[in-house]
Amino acid sequence: MRWDNLGDRPEGAAGAAVTGEAALFGTDAVTTRTFDTPEFRGITFHEVRARSILNRVPGASRMPFEWTVNPYRGCTHACVYCFARRTHAYLDLDTGVGFDTQIVVKVNAAELLRRQLASPRWQGAHVAMGTNVDCYQRAEGRYRLMPGIIEALRDRANPFSILTKGTLVLRDLDLLRQAAEVTDVGVSVSVGFTDQELWRTVEPGTPAPERRLDVVRTLTDAGIGCGVLMAPVIPFLGDRPEQLRATVRAIAEAGATSVTPLALHLRPGAREWYTEWLQRHHPHLVPRYERMYAGGAYAPTWYQRRITRQVHEFAAEFGIGPAGRGEARRITLPGRATERPGAPARARTGEAREAPATEPTQLTLL
Repeated sequence: MRWDNLGDRPEGAAGAAVTGEAALFGTDAVTTRTFDTPEFRGITFHEVRARSILNRVPGASRMPFEWTVNPYRGCTHACVYCFARRTHAYLDLDTGVGFDTQIVVKVNAAELLRRQLASPRWQGAHVAMGTNVDCYQRAEGRYRLMPGIIEALRDRANPFSILTKGTLVLRDLDLLRQAAEVTDVGVSVSVGFTDQELWRTVEPGTPAPERRLDVVRTLTDAGIGCGVLMAPVIPFLGDRPEQLRATVRAIAEAGATSVTPLALHLRPGAREWYTEWLQRHHPHLVPRYERMYAGGAYAPTWYQRRITRQVHEFAAEFGIGPAGRGEARRITLPGRATERPGAPARARTGEAREAPATEPTQLTLL
């Protein structure tokens, strides 16, 4: 996919600064903006009118959903391990600092989703969000795309789930509760570790882990069950038993409905950026990583199983377990002859990949 394929039709805006990237890819597709406020200093936003917002997961995937919505590309969370870095290369944008500071905003996401959900061809499949980059990153505070997206899903009683590291999801709590009254809604928060030093260096643009656990607590208190994706578990830096136990304990104390551990994986794009970071901060670990990931992007099966076993043992100790499955509510939609069933109530997060039958399914987190 190329940059000019993201565009729908010309969309100008007073005061927009058109810069080099916009000129290169065509001003009919892109409006480029910068904002002189502390939280957005150094960040460039490329506003596009997308042609489609529902993305189908490849058929070979074993992920528990078929469709995703991603209103943004690039992410100010700046997680050094983020798999989605490679997607910036498809737009001729830098996958390192550029991924953290060049954010593509699909400004028509909500109106486009509403139109696509109303299509007779749409069968009401579960829609997963936060599977590419975080839909509640800092840009959402300005662009406010998610309220319209949630409203569109709510109004069609369409089941959906959200994965986030952002606390901004609480802004939309009332909308989530409204949606949960008519369809299946799942929210998961990503907290791979509670180590403060590790957080500051590998996830510099995210809210602190304890703030994310506050989100879990608030959602649970509001009647919206919230699971935690304990990801990534970072080899040699965040995987000691005492670290895992401390994280699981904090997750349990926040009232999470489930905890799912996932080991770090390093795809092309993310692998190079993470290795650079490792060489600067922990050069002695580079040879160990080269050996561990010599077979590809994913940690060896034995390592994944060890982490999963340990986390499940700690989860049992603190009284939390796997996510449950529930029956979605059903409503009759105007103009539709039949009721639309929902999807199973569980965290559905990740990026598609084909997993060997002998290997545990590896979900992709932000």
